[in-house]
Amino acid sequence: MSTDTNAAWLARALAEPEPDDPVARRILDAALEQFTLLGLRRSSMDDVAKRAGVSRVTVYRRFQSKDKLVEDTLLRELSRFLQRLDTAVAGLPAMGERVVEGFVVALRHTRAHPLLGGLLRLEPELVLPYLTVQGGSSLSATVEYLTARLRRAQQAEGRPGDDPRPVAELMVRIAVSFLLNPVSCVEMDDDDQARAFARRYLAPLLDA
Repeated sequence: MSTDTNAAWLARALAEPEPDDPVARRILDAALEQFTLLGLRRSSMDDVAKRAGVSRVTVYRRFQSKDKLVEDTLLRELSRFLQRLDTAVAGLPAMGERVVEGFVVALRHTRAHPLLGGLLRLEPELVLPYLTVQGGSSLSATVEYLTARLRRAQQAEGRPGDDPRPVAELMVRIAVSFLLNPVSCVEMDDDDQARAFARRYLAPLLDA
């Protein structure tokens, strides 16, 4: 996706994370349930169609392949998560505090999520491409989200007006790396340690 396409998609996703088409919503709901219960490997487009109560042709008309259906399911969960993240940090007065708490909330939510966390544990070899080599849209949308928040903080807090996108991308890539490989000298399952890490290493990036 281009930057403009990412911005447009993200704006729509944050305003209305569900597709307008009720059949597409039903298919995505069925896909989320199917993938959560049985994983990606054991799930087919036919399985999703049966769970959604629609024909196989209907699923393919809206989602041209299983890869596209998986990607759209993950993107919808991403947009839902970003809305929750906004709510979780909205009451914090400074951007540095929101970066720290956002990092902790992101790790906790993703690991506990029945689909995202479950797939990372049960079928890492299948879900990893959607977070790495095939994850351009997810990564770009998340970077776009954080860039907008950092830019808003620059204006509100009188910070330098440099482009915050490189800092946003670095923060997102660091968070993703801890999700993909949680083994670390820092115990990221402990909120206090994760918070201390973010306060020491991520928040200072705002002044880089």
